[in-house]
Amino acid sequence: MPVAILCGGRGTRLQERTHAIPKALVEIGAMPILWHVVRIYAAQGLRRFLLLTGYLGDQIESFAAAATWPDGIEVECVDTGLETPTGGRLAAAGERLRAAGTFCVTYADGVADIDLGALLAFHRQHGDLATVTVVRPFSQFGFAEIDERGLVRRFDEKPRLEGWVNGGFQCFEPGFVDYLEPTSVLEQDPLRRLAAERELHAFQHTGFWDCLDTYKDAVMLNDLWRAGSAPWAVWESPTSPASGTALAGDAGTVPNAGRAE
Repeated sequence: MPVAILCGGRGTRLQERTHAIPKALVEIGAMPILWHVVRIYAAQGLRRFLLLTGYLGDQIESFAAAATWPDGIEVECVDTGLETPTGGRLAAAGERLRAAGTFCVTYADGVADIDLGALLAFHRQHGDLATVTVVRPFSQFGFAEIDERGLVRRFDEKPRLEGWVNGGFQCFEPGFVDYLEPTSVLEQDPLRRLAAERELHAFQHTGFWDCLDTYKDAVMLNDLWRAGSAPWAVWESPTSPASGTALAGDAGTVPNAGRAE
């Protein structure tokens, strides 16, 4: 089963690093975050990876060729164009993905202690075209609960958001390729169409998840790695400390399709 990793975006919110390197190669510890994403999948039995590149894709190709991967890992780069949107990148590799049967898709900047076995079991159980992992990240801001007199009754410092958002770690059936066009943004028309047609299910992940979106995220993830407390490093634990729960794919569980490269 192949894993397509979207790693062609410019990473504009991380320009401190991405003016010179693609976001997929920003390092956590001594290795690019892309390496961490591959290791999450490889530790749980997935071995074939398609890196869908764009911005500074030659650097990703050089890294993939030079890196020492675990035995049995196949990593191939596919140049999908500089300005191609996420769905268009998948469309560029669409026939290869269709021929493979069920396939996985994720982003090169998101890490989690996700149980991929549970995710795939849920995807196969419901039998529809798509499953998206949804998460509840922590807010960047504190929240104040205020009564009618303006009195603060409660203050929560950076609580978890109430809604669910697309966290990557997606599974698709071959028929999903028909929903893709060269101009498609994965998180917009394709996922919205699937939801409208009741072909999209959500896998609720309640464990650790974070994405390297800003400099602050990079600092936090590096701090966790240096402290030896990186929850996403499931390849270092014989028990693979993942946490996942399946939800039915009705209107109440369709994820916020706002996630992007």
